[in-house]
Amino acid sequence: KNSCQNQIQHVPRRFSLLKYTYLIFDIRNSHSQYYMLFAGAAILSGASIPILSQTYLVWQLVLSAIFLKRRYRLNEITGCFLVTVGVVITVASGTGAGASLQSTGILWPLLMIISFFLQAADTVLKEIIFIDAAKNLKGGSVDLFVVNSYGSAYQAIFMCLLLPFLSKLWGIPFHLLPTYIRDGAACFLNMGSLSAGCEGAPLLPLLFVLVNMGFNISLLHLLKISSAVASCLASTFSVPLSIYAFTLPLPYIGVASTLPPGFVAGAAVLIAGLLMHGLPQPENCGESQE
Repeated sequence: KNSCQNQIQHVPRRFSLLKYTYLIFDIRNSHSQYYMLFAGAAILSGASIPILSQTYLVWQLVLSAIFLKRRYRLNEITGCFLVTVGVVITVASGTGAGASLQSTGILWPLLMIISFFLQAADTVLKEIIFIDAAKNLKGGSVDLFVVNSYGSAYQAIFMCLLLPFLSKLWGIPFHLLPTYIRDGAACFLNMGSLSAGCEGAPLLPLLFVLVNMGFNISLLHLLKISSAVASCLASTFSVPLSIYAFTLPLPYIGVASTLPPGFVAGAAVLIAGLLMHGLPQPENCGESQE
């Protein structure tokens, strides 16, 4: 009985430590991630960013192997490689992304790659929190909404603290920032004299927020029951789906775009990578984790 009571007393202490660890990491993550992402997005082309984002999967494989002691099978590594190649083919075909990367130099792509390292570290840290919770709570678990709320709240706080730096990056004088925020709120609510470009508000922005929340919580649940790498692969599959969605005659989207020349080939390679990554492990194989 005393042993059980001691264990119950130590569990909140462990999670308090995890909470502060997550807070400290999120301070650094928010500062570096948002500054680098906005800096890169201000210089790099839209086509090159999804290509650079594939380093996110590479970082997750490396960090999982280091901190979670994971050992990946050949089919898993090959599957991840094919997924990355499939996304690059899908996005880069016909966009001139390679020329765009060459014209921007090494600095901004390097900043983007470092920012994806921080995101991958954040995801692996969440996986460590879930694993530690499963061990210490004896079958219990950390609530998804608690983990998601902590991360979102910290990021929102430090995003606000970074507004002076970001406004300069966006070319907006800081003293005019309240005006931009007021106009943005008016556009969000579809009120006042701002009407051009605000069609569909507030329904479409609210729908985006709800879908984004559902998407993030779904990925967090997948991370909880599987791994950070599996969550990343599922997220990567949304890239060709989103490209295809913009070719549909959807309301408020304007003129539908056409599929890039390499869309079918890229999507086929991506799906082949997902299938290869998910191949069942033979029972007589050595011990491996995913």
